[in-house]
Amino acid sequence: MPKFDRLACCLILALIGETRGALAQTIDRTAGSEMIARGAYLAKAADCGACHTVQGGQPFAGGLAIGSPVGTIYSTNITPSVAYGIGGYSEQQFARALRRGIRADGANLYPAMPYTSYAIFTDSDVQALYSYFKLGVAAVDRPGPHTNLPFPMNIRASMMGWNFLFLNDKPLQTNPRQSESWNRGRYLVQGAAHCSVCHTPRGFLMQEDGGKGLAGAQVGPWYAPNITSDVASGIGSWSHEELVLFLRTGDARGKAQAAGSMGEAVEHSFQYLSDADLDAMATYVMTVAPIHDPADRTSRFAFGKASSDLGLLRGTNGVRSDDGAPTGAELFQANCASCHAAFAQGSKDGYYPSLFSNSALGSNNPNNLIATILNGVDRTTAKGQAYMPGFAGGPTGLAALTDQDIVLLSNYLLDRYGRPGITVTAEQVAEVRRGGPSSSLLIILARAGIAASTVALILIVTVVVVRTRRRREPPAYAAST
Repeated sequence: MPKFDRLACCLILALIGETRGALAQTIDRTAGSEMIARGAYLAKAADCGACHTVQGGQPFAGGLAIGSPVGTIYSTNITPSVAYGIGGYSEQQFARALRRGIRADGANLYPAMPYTSYAIFTDSDVQALYSYFKLGVAAVDRPGPHTNLPFPMNIRASMMGWNFLFLNDKPLQTNPRQSESWNRGRYLVQGAAHCSVCHTPRGFLMQEDGGKGLAGAQVGPWYAPNITSDVASGIGSWSHEELVLFLRTGDARGKAQAAGSMGEAVEHSFQYLSDADLDAMATYVMTVAPIHDPADRTSRFAFGKASSDLGLLRGTNGVRSDDGAPTGAELFQANCASCHAAFAQGSKDGYYPSLFSNSALGSNNPNNLIATILNGVDRTTAKGQAYMPGFAGGPTGLAALTDQDIVLLSNYLLDRYGRPGITVTAEQVAEVRRGGPSSSLLIILARAGIAASTVALILIVTVVVVRTRRRREPPAYAAST
């Protein structure tokens, strides 16, 4: 072969090699970008931002105070900051924190971080999340507040025993008898969306009661209702389309409106999911085994009817109480009727919901009614902002309602537009205003700890006293000399 031909061949081969190398780099960058984008989607599905971002703060920098029955837990910095975040985590360490609740330094996380649900994340989804948090999130070099729970919850090592008893980190197996959509919905509902964390009641040790999955539970001041397929106690009366729309917008007209933690889930997570994933979640949830509360003879979405006491308030003293204090009817007309209308039917466009056929007033548990009056509603989706000011007092500019005012107003609303026989007490209002009930476990363990410490102290003092006396006593032979 002539030298010129050999040279030409070498040049061609070199060009082919460079082209292949450039193409490989392009493929790698494309694959990396796709991985990061997939991780960003999964982070939305898992609602990471809701807990790890303070309102108005930098994304994922942590510091949000999360109220729990055992005390306040502060979310951690999960940006790629090496000093204060997860920048020094390997993918294996990230996976262990995500699925088993163990930090890189070996310390245990509290299950306020729902690793009990994230345990079913597949390896490929963990890798995508790791890529996103390492490469798609801006590092924030700032420490967050320190979580300091009361004894004995402040001993993180105690979570090792709790995990041994209650953490199931086995992979989720596909059910071949169900559709692909159903299996995808189960994976999202049980995993990323961690629905059971709020909607499943807890046992004595704060573990989820597996026998009552999604049957309803108290979450801070709010009550996450029964969302099983039971017609009376759950959402068995909903259509598939209604559930999809509720997940996307937080509004099921004539039935329920998302507020509190559910409002945050809709705003920060569910509204960003694909139509296919929302459809899959609804497909699965509609098949969850029904769990019925014997107290529910009628669906919580079917109580009440339009009515008004406005005519009684006009003229002389109307329905004022003997002591001149406002009545529930007056409190309703003064604070609620301007938005929800005189007959409580809501606005024509549905922006202000009807107060009858409304889950907050039809539930056997009135805490959501109390929490809504105190805290209001504020969620923003592509549909717009749903807003109701709270009456607890503060920056809203509204006059604060006292606990007694809320008792009168709540009981009036329940009597006229809600579930008969449900009564709100001042103690319930005070508890919701404080942020919800405390765990009896904390009190029991604290008392047990005090008791154990007391016994140990008595034993130590007894040993010291006995040894001191023995030292002071003369030797036994001295008595015979």
